[in-house]
Amino acid sequence: MIESFFGGVGRKILGASEEAGHFTFLIRSTLTWMFRAKIEWRQTLIQMGRIGVESLPVTAMTAFFTGMVLALQTGATSRHFFNVPLFVGTVVSFSIVMELGPVMTAIVVAGRAGAAIAAELGTMKVTEQIDALYTLGTDPVRYLVIPRLLALLMVLPLLTVVSDFTGITGGLFVARVKYDIPTIVYWHDIVDNMEIRHFVHGFLKTFVFACVIAMVSCFRGITTRGGAEGVGKATTAAVVMSMVLVLVLDYFATALLNAMGIT
Repeated sequence: MIESFFGGVGRKILGASEEAGHFTFLIRSTLTWMFRAKIEWRQTLIQMGRIGVESLPVTAMTAFFTGMVLALQTGATSRHFFNVPLFVGTVVSFSIVMELGPVMTAIVVAGRAGAAIAAELGTMKVTEQIDALYTLGTDPVRYLVIPRLLALLMVLPLLTVVSDFTGITGGLFVARVKYDIPTIVYWHDIVDNMEIRHFVHGFLKTFVFACVIAMVSCFRGITTRGGAEGVGKATTAAVVMSMVLVLVLDYFATALLNAMGIT
């Protein structure tokens, strides 16, 4: 019984260590090919369309309703304590731009585009298309991983900017309709209190999130085993791990930016 328990724990630790080693080698290979080889710009543009354009509606809708909820809660709370809805625009804009905009956009993209990347590469792996690339003398990292990484690095910040504006607009809609706050007052709250460093704080974090989503999704895809069932498991693992890492790294990125004075 005890031997079986410790044997299972040992196998789990060895499996996790092996995966960590493979992931480290993937990162090293990606950095090597990115700076030493020709970039597949055609594949990068295709991935930008798939990841960015196709993710735009769902990210915008998510941000819009997030802004609406923030405005609703902020107005209700301030009315409870002060009898009037105060600083709705300030709270909505700061919350969206510095935290919720980048994080929610990254989570939505991880759920949609990250799953698609893992499923696509996983299917290529189990049907031996990736092995065929080796046979043809093409490194899969250069041809498959780097275009997806570059595409996410380019489109995720842009999607976040759109989400920021859409979320603030959603807050404006609720502030105007629910609490009868004039539009000029709402925008003055934002302009008077927000500075460019607050926008930069959230914008810089999107590059970290893009790297995490791209590398985790590609890693899970190209290490898929077990046929169609393995593709499903790899896709699920990619989405879950990407979302968890986005939330974990959000804390450390925020702490680092605060230490640098970008807050």
